[in-house]
Amino acid sequence: MKLLPLFLRRPIEAVYERRLAAGLVGLPRPQHVGIMVDGNRRWARKAGHTDVREGYRAGGAKVTTFLGWCTAAGIEHVTLFMLSDDNLGRPAEELGPLIEVIEETVQDITAEGRDWEVRAIGSLDMLPGTSARVLKEATAATTGRGGLKVDVAVGYGGRREIVDAVKSAFEEHIAAGGDPAELVARFGIDDISRHLYSPVADHTDFIIRTSGEQRLSGFLLWQSAYAEMHWVDCYWPAFRHVDFLRALRSYANRERRFGK
Repeated sequence: MKLLPLFLRRPIEAVYERRLAAGLVGLPRPQHVGIMVDGNRRWARKAGHTDVREGYRAGGAKVTTFLGWCTAAGIEHVTLFMLSDDNLGRPAEELGPLIEVIEETVQDITAEGRDWEVRAIGSLDMLPGTSARVLKEATAATTGRGGLKVDVAVGYGGRREIVDAVKSAFEEHIAAGGDPAELVARFGIDDISRHLYSPVADHTDFIIRTSGEQRLSGFLLWQSAYAEMHWVDCYWPAFRHVDFLRALRSYANRERRFGK
């Protein structure tokens, strides 16, 4: 289809999208979707840009579009993996522009008039400069909005999240006058789930990763125990509505057994 002229390809794709959407009516769909927005720099190079920031900008713009698709599809919760804690070790000249685009993206999706409740999760205090404050202030304005819940994972690592959850559970118990040995004796799964960065996200139904890579890279390690995975070959800025609908179709056709 890509060999067809654009003026012919778009109407055909529109018909195909409508058929896909119609075929999803009444089928199971995920309530919590994790999305790994990967491939921005490679998209920029492939598109002929000498400045990879063009890829970051295109990727940031796609976030708003994607959240609109999720809202229309009736999905309740989305976690966007935008920057890992490992990425914080990148050179300043590379990390700075990426964080700048993340800040702009978060300010866009939290703007007045958006019906999304947004949280920034991860090791925010490890971010350079005033980034943590910018993200916290932008997301605080969305508290209580209702609608789609959106977690933006920035400076995020799944192993670090589990460690922090254990620490938080013990700190809470000790602050209440409890004996640490008593908590050790009864410590269980719920003690970690209750202290994750996002308290509404103790499990994830569906994880999508763009760019053709097929690994989690530390994303939602605790929450993804029974998540379905979907790998997409295109880079994040090139991710289309039809790709999203195909992902939902893939999810709907799977039998989720949860280890049974």
